[in-house]
Amino acid sequence: MLFKDIIGHDDIKQRLIKSVKDNHIAHAQLFSGLPGLGKFRLALAYAQYIHCTNRKDDDSCGVCSSCVKYNKLIHPDLHFVFPVLNKKGKKDAYCDDYLPEWRVFLTHNEYFDLNDWLSDIGTDNQQANIFTREADEIIKKLSKKSYESEYKIMIIWLPERMREEAANKILKILEEPYDNTFFLLISNDPESLLTTIRSRAQQIFVRPLSEEIIKSALVNRYGVDNAQAVNIAHISNGNIHKAIENISISEEKEYFLELFMHMMRMSYGRKLKEMKLWSEEVAGLGREKQKLFLQYSQRMIRENFIMNFSTPVLNYMTLPEINFSTRFSPFVNENNTEQIMETLELAELHITQNVNAKMVFFDMALRFIMLLKQ
Repeated sequence: MLFKDIIGHDDIKQRLIKSVKDNHIAHAQLFSGLPGLGKFRLALAYAQYIHCTNRKDDDSCGVCSSCVKYNKLIHPDLHFVFPVLNKKGKKDAYCDDYLPEWRVFLTHNEYFDLNDWLSDIGTDNQQANIFTREADEIIKKLSKKSYESEYKIMIIWLPERMREEAANKILKILEEPYDNTFFLLISNDPESLLTTIRSRAQQIFVRPLSEEIIKSALVNRYGVDNAQAVNIAHISNGNIHKAIENISISEEKEYFLELFMHMMRMSYGRKLKEMKLWSEEVAGLGREKQKLFLQYSQRMIRENFIMNFSTPVLNYMTLPEINFSTRFSPFVNENNTEQIMETLELAELHITQNVNAKMVFFDMALRFIMLLKQ
């Protein structure tokens, strides 16, 4: 991964390059920010630059032995930790179980989120975690001598998915790492990390990209016409992963919109039998997709509330979402918005806690019967 292949974030690229040139690389760095901004790509390009044996002033060379191995994600001194699922018959899965799939996934996806990874490996109604066993593997790998490079690098994607026991186990190695060992943590939700982990890492806050940068990338890299690129850049709200998805609306987003519209129409019409069937359908999606649907629903409620102010520049919806919301937005107002959002957030919490999904979604739909009338 070369810095030049990453869209935007020129200030961060320069900062990372300078740290290597000055030989002032922090032993633990936390790339934090919203999903879909390219944090993982920044960390991977940084790791490659550290390991490159023929660095240029502004990027890795791309052709040395180290860079060739990075292109295949097989450098022996580069290690990955990421959320995984327990395979059938196994407890406390660890990342090496999924390493072949992970390398293929990274090769085929420029920008991605957790849902993309889970869709790739199949969720089977499980929630992805970094299990306790992984902490022992981290310590074991980093305690060994480096194979080729002077440096060992451990990239941990979504450390907030780490079980508390695992997080506690790696505290000491984060505070007192082995010589020439670097941790690059990539988090969408740093507030969910142990305070002790955050305090041991130098934070690099990755900001959303400007609409101009996204528009330019869509036109020049993905061949989108200028008018469409302007619209996609706006509704993507700084998220390059979402922008790429919005080039052609994903089937999953279309499905989430259908579920959302159906839920609201059933609740408004007090159609209890349909609500029961609907809740059974959503219960069969798997925990991770259920949470994504609830997050999507929260976004739609926010967008519909804002739509009532008749200020299009503040709205970030696709055309199909706008077509539905034009009629639906009057039912989302100052009398019920807060309660609707609380209901969706509570449902997401219950799904995270493994409460029976049929009950959660049927109860949520029942609550909307009264809330939409307010």
